[in-house]
Amino acid sequence: MKRIALHWQILIALFAGGIFGFFIPDGVVWVAWMGDLFLRLLRMVIIPLVFSTLVTGVASVGNADNLGRIGLKTMLFYLATSLIAILTGLVLVNLIKPGVGADIGLAERPETIGVVGYSFLDTVLGIVPDNIFASLMRGDMLPIIFFAILAGFFITRLDQHHSRSLSTAFKALSELMMKITMFVVRFTPAGVFGIVAKVISEQAGDQDALLAVTGRLGLYMLTVLIGIFFQGLITLSIALKGLGGINPAEHIRNMSAVLLTAFSTSSSNATLPLTISEIETKSGVSPAISGFTLPLGATINMNGTALYECVAVMFIAQAYGIELSIGQQLIVVVTALLAAIGSAGIPMAGLVMMAIVMSAVGLPLEGIGLILAVDRILDMFRTALNVYGDTCAAVIIARSEPDADKPEASNCVIG
Repeated sequence: MKRIALHWQILIALFAGGIFGFFIPDGVVWVAWMGDLFLRLLRMVIIPLVFSTLVTGVASVGNADNLGRIGLKTMLFYLATSLIAILTGLVLVNLIKPGVGADIGLAERPETIGVVGYSFLDTVLGIVPDNIFASLMRGDMLPIIFFAILAGFFITRLDQHHSRSLSTAFKALSELMMKITMFVVRFTPAGVFGIVAKVISEQAGDQDALLAVTGRLGLYMLTVLIGIFFQGLITLSIALKGLGGINPAEHIRNMSAVLLTAFSTSSSNATLPLTISEIETKSGVSPAISGFTLPLGATINMNGTALYECVAVMFIAQAYGIELSIGQQLIVVVTALLAAIGSAGIPMAGLVMMAIVMSAVGLPLEGIGLILAVDRILDMFRTALNVYGDTCAAVIIARSEPDADKPEASNCVIG
């Protein structure tokens, strides 16, 4: 018997949890543990996943063969487009305000969960750990990310024997954590059922509040999708035309199979072999450039994920009635950028990494339950944008390197 696809499992769990919580609120106590267990599993993988993927990603960038002109241009493009995506999401979520009016309440006051009481300067200084082991124990994500970046960079400055050994070890750890994360993802339907049932049961006595949450969730989805399409069709099109003189419509047509594969698998890594093949055979990008920009992009270039994390965190804060200051929103921007860089190219990795952004501004992780129901659908769109951003970087960098060897291409966009 063919197994039901994960996204269908999640949708079924969503409706089942909602029905259970609405009609049998007294029985939620028997299923809420599934949501709690799922959140504990997410917390379990966050720190080792972030640390290993960031160290591996930075170490691969810092290899002597990859440093230089092409590496610098690639990194600048990835960071710039990811930052623009986050700022686009921030502007949209502040204009549309999808979470305002949901008013789901908090078990604790904002003051007691760390949303207030820290200045932006305190947070910036707190990025540098005074004891990395204490930061690991406490789960302080910003210091962990800072140390991981330093570790990845200086691994490449060791002698060849030690550098190769550490790089191999962290790559193995990163792959191990991806396997564990995929194991955790299997429990998503059960987690969705338990969390949604609990949330719905708490609102079952107030139908006006329940309708407000449901309506606002749809508005949240619309906000994310507007941002994704704006980034893909406007921002990246401008980059293609302005930086590379490339026809955006022609590039999208060349990458149609790649985009459909990314959309259906929700995995940048699973799409990577096809992306490399298509970018070389259809767009005429040299293997040297595609072999560097695309694997690197699958690791650190997450336009869609970065935008989604920013909108999602702001939506959760609005739904809880928590107003984040300008400084705290800047923290969201910076942390979303770093979290997107550390996000693994696997389905729903952005959901795991979003906990980092929420922790940075003190939001309760239980708020993730508000968006779990629609995360799988949005994951398909944001992964397609992630991969599309990688392909845009590859053709732009290739156009800027006229001396690079180019393979035969059926519909070459590289002059």
